Amino acid sequence: MPGVAVLTDSTASLSPESAARLGVRVVPLRVLVDGADHPDDASARHLLARHLHDGGTATTSQPTPAALVEAMEEAVDDGASALVSLHLSAELSGTVGAARLAAAEVGERRGVPVHVVDTRTVGGGMAFAVTAAAERAARGADADGVLAAARETAARSSVFFAVPDLHYLARGGRIGPARAFLGSALGVRPILALRGGRLAVVETARGAARTQRRIVELAVRAAGGPGAATPRGDGGLVRVAVHHFADEATADTLAAALEDRLTETGAQVESIVRSEVTAVVGAHTGPGVVGVALAPASR
Repeated sequence: MPGVAVLTDSTASLSPESAARLGVRVVPLRVLVDGADHPDDASARHLLARHLHDGGTATTSQPTPAALVEAMEEAVDDGASALVSLHLSAELSGTVGAARLAAAEVGERRGVPVHVVDTRTVGGGMAFAVTAAAERAARGADADGVLAAARETAARSSVFFAVPDLHYLARGGRIGPARAFLGSALGVRPILALRGGRLAVVETARGAARTQRRIVELAVRAAGGPGAATPRGDGGLVRVAVHHFADEATADTLAAALEDRLTETGAQVESIVRSEVTAVVGAHTGPGVVGVALAPASR
């Protein structure tokens, strides 16, 4: 479509319906399950969940520059005057680097500017940045306006999550093996967040129920509830996402508790959505991960 086109990768965990509604092109990362390479889609997610539950392992990889070039050129062919391509943190993947190579090639060959954004986040934090960019583009903003919406939303997003088994994060190099062993041995679950594009432990809790309660309280503060940097209600409308991988029941419990607490505290919430992260994210967190992402509603 004419105007500014928005692209992203699959780790934003946007549903196909949401991507279509927003007019966003999604380029899948890749996941290798039992020796077979799959695009990071719903089929791969279901396959991976069964594989990991059976004790298997999986590896992931970024999209090829060729796949990114193809998506960018499709947007140009549809009449886009500029492209904004948003991707997961460069601290977690080389996808941004591949996107920059593709952007340079498309920009030179097709004469259309392609802006690549390292969102410094993943999952819901990234999805909200993509949504803000697409909504701004749909209102006729130029590339600078779309970029500003994406960057501001990404920078102000918060992501909190916890996993029942730390060894998946350790295997992928996201946390140290010593921390993973100690946490598993003592039943301690670190609550992690994205800080400067990297995973960081914000606090620890013992047991699943206590961990979920702490995630709820951290999310409430980020949304403008008690203990927030701004008084409740003064932070403006926020969007909230509850994520999981292969544990819908726990995500439902977390979402219900979070909705109750947000209502109690008077935080201004535009929407709460529930979604399952993609296979690539799930491969690094393992089954049972649950978390919350928040970001300002776009204006």
